[in-house]
Amino acid sequence: MADLQPISAALEALLADVSPVGTESVPLEAAAGRVLAEAVTAQLDVPPFDNSAMDGYALRAVDAGKWLPVSQRIAAGTPAAALAPGSCARIFTGGEIPPGADCVVMQERVEVDGERALMPSDIPSGDNVRLRGRDVRQGSVLLNTGERLEAAALGHLAGQGITQVSVRRRPRVALLSTGDEIIDPGTPLKPGQLYNSNRPMLKRLLENFGAEVVSTVSVPDDYARTVALLTAAAAESDLVVTTGGVSVGEEDHVKAALEAIGQLDMWKLAIRPGKPLALGRLPRDDGSQARFVGLPGNPVSGFVGAWLFLRPLLGAMLGCPALKILPNITASAGFSTTTGPREHYMRVTLQFTANGATATAFDDQNSGVLSSCINADAFAVIPPNSSIAEGDMIRCLWLAG
Repeated sequence: MADLQPISAALEALLADVSPVGTESVPLEAAAGRVLAEAVTAQLDVPPFDNSAMDGYALRAVDAGKWLPVSQRIAAGTPAAALAPGSCARIFTGGEIPPGADCVVMQERVEVDGERALMPSDIPSGDNVRLRGRDVRQGSVLLNTGERLEAAALGHLAGQGITQVSVRRRPRVALLSTGDEIIDPGTPLKPGQLYNSNRPMLKRLLENFGAEVVSTVSVPDDYARTVALLTAAAAESDLVVTTGGVSVGEEDHVKAALEAIGQLDMWKLAIRPGKPLALGRLPRDDGSQARFVGLPGNPVSGFVGAWLFLRPLLGAMLGCPALKILPNITASAGFSTTTGPREHYMRVTLQFTANGATATAFDDQNSGVLSSCINADAFAVIPPNSSIAEGDMIRCLWLAG
């Protein structure tokens, strides 16, 4: 086991010299999930004027406790006139606070008699008023470079009237499945064959991590064909991902092909599952390189490897800090286990109580049991040569988008 590399060394090799991909301008309505390529500065105050937080009456706080004539009616979206001294204005949620008024009293607290209204006596200045610029000040940084545009961020941009946004283009990924025994769903199984569960699983994960899967290719157990298909994949993509073929079997040709035409940066990691994982680079005709990640063929190993390696690599390619690092959470172990010389990434669910989080492990942690990944909330990270008892505090990596 002395030649196995820790995950920290693998990540260092994986992320070395990674530069963000190029940029493009897209309509705001098509920008969901994309990563900002440049910071956005606010052009407007939000809200753009003082407005009412509720339906009620706008007045001067000094007039609290008095009967006041209702001098105007202010609906949302209509301009307000200056408030006549000694009067109040009927106002609705979002309506502009009239010049001269400094507070709003909710309608339920007001006694109305025709065109007069009796104000309660305890109304402080500023009550129920949303001040101009409370959320955003003109000239401030609205969103930083590298921000992933999810729901609230999209709303933030729309609130500035923005219709186009500069984002990182999606890294192009070629996804190659190796092995004569792996066939696509829809084809009758022959003895010794398996359906390709890795392809749809990894395609979905890659897309969730911000990539565009530009091709999906089946690679036979043939060295020359493996070299040719890896070469073609590198020509069309920023990242080539393979499944299977990186171990030491006679029909495992991916590692040998990578070493022949490209560069192997790391192989065989001290992790479980996923020891036979290869990291490297493949050349292109223009002198540039495509990154290469060779995942094991076992589906759980591929699932774990995608979160541990593909997500941070794509985060670096996109210049998105939130994608580069999985959130950490400390939890109480709801299980007991022992580990050998490899760091173990166990699939767990998390339960939260007032006393904190508890991690419950799936009973079968075998690398071929994909069902353990379906409802997993996190990976419990168990250090090498450890003995974990129920109730011990452990580190978990939260599987968040």
